[in-house]
Amino acid sequence: MNRITDIALWDGEAALGISTLEWALDGTDGVITDVRSSDAASSTAAEFAVIPGLIDTHVHLVGNAGPRPADFLTWPLTTRPEEQTLHGLANAVAAMRAGVTTVRDLSADDIQFSLRRAIDDAVVAGPRVLAHGMVSMTAGHGDLFIPPAFPLRKPLADGPDECRKLVRHWARAGADGVKIATSGGVLSVGDKSAWRNYTGAEIDAIVDEAHALGMRVAAHAHTEAGIDAALDHGVDSIEHGTLLTAEQAARIAAAGITVAPTLLINDRIAAGENGVSAEQSAKAVELVERRDTLMRAAADAGVDFVLGTDANGHHVRFGDQMAEVRLMASIFGWAPERALEAGTSRAARAIGRESQLGRLAPGHLADFVVLRGEPWNDIAALDTANIVAVVSRGRVVAGALPVG
Repeated sequence: MNRITDIALWDGEAALGISTLEWALDGTDGVITDVRSSDAASSTAAEFAVIPGLIDTHVHLVGNAGPRPADFLTWPLTTRPEEQTLHGLANAVAAMRAGVTTVRDLSADDIQFSLRRAIDDAVVAGPRVLAHGMVSMTAGHGDLFIPPAFPLRKPLADGPDECRKLVRHWARAGADGVKIATSGGVLSVGDKSAWRNYTGAEIDAIVDEAHALGMRVAAHAHTEAGIDAALDHGVDSIEHGTLLTAEQAARIAAAGITVAPTLLINDRIAAGENGVSAEQSAKAVELVERRDTLMRAAADAGVDFVLGTDANGHHVRFGDQMAEVRLMASIFGWAPERALEAGTSRAARAIGRESQLGRLAPGHLADFVVLRGEPWNDIAALDTANIVAVVSRGRVVAGALPVG
């Protein structure tokens, strides 16, 4: 039995005061067995605090993790898959050591599926990985990361039948879900955010087939039209949702659909950072200039915003997740506890793992972060500089547990 005593504890939904946390190792994993008030007087100030491990619902693990600068768009085209796998693992480990114990990759293929299996089998250490295959049309957002003349393209699907087939392909490969685009993008080249991606019949086929095979559908959507298309056809989450209207916010809140707002990445692209092109920056500026007011109103209307960074190791690093949560709190006017929920219990519900993740409760998996400070009282304490230890799958993967 493993134990931490006399720590201030926030369980994913509420502060429990000074507590004891116990967990047991179960093969390659760890399970929380008890959470209870400590014998220490309630007035005693704890030196350390514990929160559930963060869950980033929107990442892209495969990107340059090395110290040498690399062009974001050409690096995947000039780097062998075997090498990309190692970079993906390095990015995953960096996230884990920064307190992110679960990530969902929303543009996955055999590299991420292989990483997930190796991590689950304890061949290598890493965070829990969920992986969604991309279902993209020709000349869609997912296709336009690759130059037109480059022959090695990711799988594409046009027409309802091809869309169904590609969903089935990803199911056979072991995907946890699929991602589609219902608007153009920012980092893709040659399109505009306002471009339609997929017809209603194609989206219907994708969502119907994914749900029939037990897979969730995440929809990349920046614009009002793109968000409408995603909502009209029953997707499970909205990624970005940058220009959502008051009417759409009401629909989203009523349906219980989560939105990952990916704030940092669009701010940085709009600012022209990290070598982005003038085209990419201009597209981000057009979105960001209206975003904060719209999203603050949506948050006030009850939209369930959750942590999703779009981290790729280039524009947003694996380790920037706590900064994203702090920015969400600032833009949405949230109390610290609501901001923490976005990265823990609410994020767990967004990926369908609320019975296992995002909480510190008996029966949940043993993923948590030990910090200096109490971020549920002061969100500024949610900072990687304050991390004392990270426990993933019941094992210490960064720092050291306090002794006492």
